[in-house]
Amino acid sequence: MLYNVIQDGETITYVPTVWGNVLLAALILALLCAAVFFARKAYLRTAALASSNVNSISSALPLPTNNNTKSNQFPVAKQHFNVKLSAKQLSFCAAAIALGTVLSNIKVFSFVTGGSITLLSMLVICLPGYWFGLGAGIMTGIAYGVLQMLIDPYILFPAQLIVDYLLAFGALGLSGLFCNAKYGLLKGYLTAVFGRYVFAVISGWIFFGAYAWEGWNPFLYSLAYNAIYIFSEAAITLAVLAVPTVRETFSRIKRLAIG
Repeated sequence: MLYNVIQDGETITYVPTVWGNVLLAALILALLCAAVFFARKAYLRTAALASSNVNSISSALPLPTNNNTKSNQFPVAKQHFNVKLSAKQLSFCAAAIALGTVLSNIKVFSFVTGGSITLLSMLVICLPGYWFGLGAGIMTGIAYGVLQMLIDPYILFPAQLIVDYLLAFGALGLSGLFCNAKYGLLKGYLTAVFGRYVFAVISGWIFFGAYAWEGWNPFLYSLAYNAIYIFSEAAITLAVLAVPTVRETFSRIKRLAIG
């Protein structure tokens, strides 16, 4: 058993067992390692692209008389991964958090036990990663999760708070893995949504298994329950992004954000 159900009157609390905590820690560690792995791949890919661009420009220009040609290449690659944000970038991230919070309260459908289909709130929180990269995206996602925790908390256990609010919403920053890729917004959004879904499933399995539908295994219940509202919103968002005018609008906003 991965958790114990403790009932005190009308209050029900789900406390993970030792094995539940071990599994949770292992899953979180594995997901963080995967995030680091893909982030490093994205870094190397972008750094190689930046280096090749510099080499192409350098080959078309007269060679300088000093020996500092190679050292001048590094700042170009590093600019894509500078976690220090300018005032303008912070303003865009703050605006995304504010708009995402407003949209999260416009609910197409809401479950009594948690989870809802909102009006594109996940897409808005994915935008800072699409604009500025992985670091800015994860930072924005975590900040949004903290705000959601303060506005509409549903907390049964400290570990559940971390998974549901910090990790699940922080995963929306994975959109930054594709900030420089072709169709980056689409790829980044799908990756971010899947990341949030993974953490939502973990939380539902360990902390909310007692709510499983009759005859359902808690893990399968969590897979189905969280898929209903997360992927329903994703389907609505993809339909909106399929409109060429919408895609062009988001491209213009990105040019404005990074310009």
